[in-house]
Amino acid sequence: MLNKCAIAIATTMLIVPALACAAPDSGDAPSPSSASDPGWAYSATGMYYFPHGQDNFLLAIGTADRGSLHLEARYNYEALNTGSLFAGWTFSGGDKLTYELTPILGAVLGATQGVAPGFEASLTYGIADFYIEAEYLHDLENQGDSFTYAWSELGFSPMKWLRFGLVGQRTRIYQSDRDIQRGGFAQFISGKLTLGLYVLNPDDSADRISILSLGVQF
Repeated sequence: MLNKCAIAIATTMLIVPALACAAPDSGDAPSPSSASDPGWAYSATGMYYFPHGQDNFLLAIGTADRGSLHLEARYNYEALNTGSLFAGWTFSGGDKLTYELTPILGAVLGATQGVAPGFEASLTYGIADFYIEAEYLHDLENQGDSFTYAWSELGFSPMKWLRFGLVGQRTRIYQSDRDIQRGGFAQFISGKLTLGLYVLNPDDSADRISILSLGVQF
């Protein structure tokens, strides 16, 4: 059932494309400066969690990028029945070893309410890459519930349609005896679609978590 957080996220994801298309069409050729301006790029990802002994749930992430500007909306990410809105700025560079770093700042709304500074970063060298997203959630209602979250992937892409590797996370999105979850993943890529399977704690049936993911870029 949609709550106010889900509505806020959906509204944001609708407003951003609308703003990108809001300029009137004068029929004239674009000026050199406007022709070189980057357009908006969007992505949406859904991750369906199957935690052992607990209810399944969907985690959703939507992004909008224009040049270095990065906007992001999440649902069920910091906590269940909770949404969050982020803004950040991307720095990138490198030649053989390339990097991207995006500091972000967000507001968390819903069952959990707070402020969340964090970052997203990636390194790529040949077929190998490392990705991490991390944040500190400062709970405005109960400071004792504040926590640090991190998700990291060490991936290898021997073919353009396949990426696999190791994954780890630290989260409070569900109850577990483990402070840090770790396991493996595989992603299958076709054009702008990415289908993924993650298995956390594969050696522990009591804490094993399977995740199906589907991502699209547009």
